[in-house]
Amino acid sequence: MREIVTFDAYATLINFQLGPTTLEVLADRLDLDGLDVDEFLDDFRVMRFQAVLEEYRGYDEVLHSSLEKAMRLHGLPYRTSDGDALVAAVPTFGPFPEVPDALRALKSRYEIAIISNTDDDLIKQNVANIGVEFDYVITAQQAKAYKPDRQTFLHAYETMGVEPAQVIHVAQGWEYDLIPTRDLGLRRRVWINRYGRRGSSDYQPYDELPNLSGLPALLGC
Repeated sequence: MREIVTFDAYATLINFQLGPTTLEVLADRLDLDGLDVDEFLDDFRVMRFQAVLEEYRGYDEVLHSSLEKAMRLHGLPYRTSDGDALVAAVPTFGPFPEVPDALRALKSRYEIAIISNTDDDLIKQNVANIGVEFDYVITAQQAKAYKPDRQTFLHAYETMGVEPAQVIHVAQGWEYDLIPTRDLGLRRRVWINRYGRRGSSDYQPYDELPNLSGLPALLGC
């Protein structure tokens, strides 16, 4: 029986730097001395999550609209060029240090795939930056839906030609990945808790690791 390990991409495999990158983009033209940075970035995360719950649109549009709403909430004037600069920065993000070696070890036993809330053109260079070949790279653009919508996961399984029981899903995103996959019948789920957040017994069973270093051993590689 085929066995596939699927991954969330950003903040699981790829060092998703929207926080500091966003501030760098805005600091080019705005005085941010009075900005509560943590509050602003939290609001930006909330705006992105709200945006993916709405009717599907491209992820570049999600980034534009979410940034605009967060900026206006904090009294910052938004320009389209702000969103353009942020979208342009995304393909430059590379993997966390331990990721390439962990993926190479997993490929000795498993197929590996990405299921990501992104557009095809945005993630293409991020995948190249990892330097490991994936069997599948499945995006929200292909599914026409964003996680946590289960349509994204079901589209992925159909594309790969597997049943959920053949899939091990690995992700950092709690609300995007761990919550919606609880009742999908997956073989196993692994939470990459990079930020030391609190989990929940309500969404067990899942394994928990601080990064991907221990994943090959956990999965018998």
